Amino acid sequence: MVKIRLQRVGAKKAPFYHIVVADSRASRDGKIIEQIGTYDPMKDPAVIVLDNEKVATWIKNGAQPTDTVKALINKAK
Repeated sequence: MVKIRLQRVGAKKAPFYHIVVADSRASRDGKIIEQIGTYDPMKDPAVIVLDNEKVATWIKNGAQPTDTVKALINKAK
């Protein structure tokens, strides 16, 4: 199953995330299919950058967003 989820890339105590499309069996920071955005929770307010066309395409093709990513997508709209 393909999921849209977060991939942590930030330093210790400074989280930064890529929003990626990945196989659900891959590890959190493992192999990805495509990067479709970023999320920086350290800024005030948090910065969410998404490619809405790619998000819509992947969801239409059956990719399941995680609960956290679903909330971020709704916030970014």
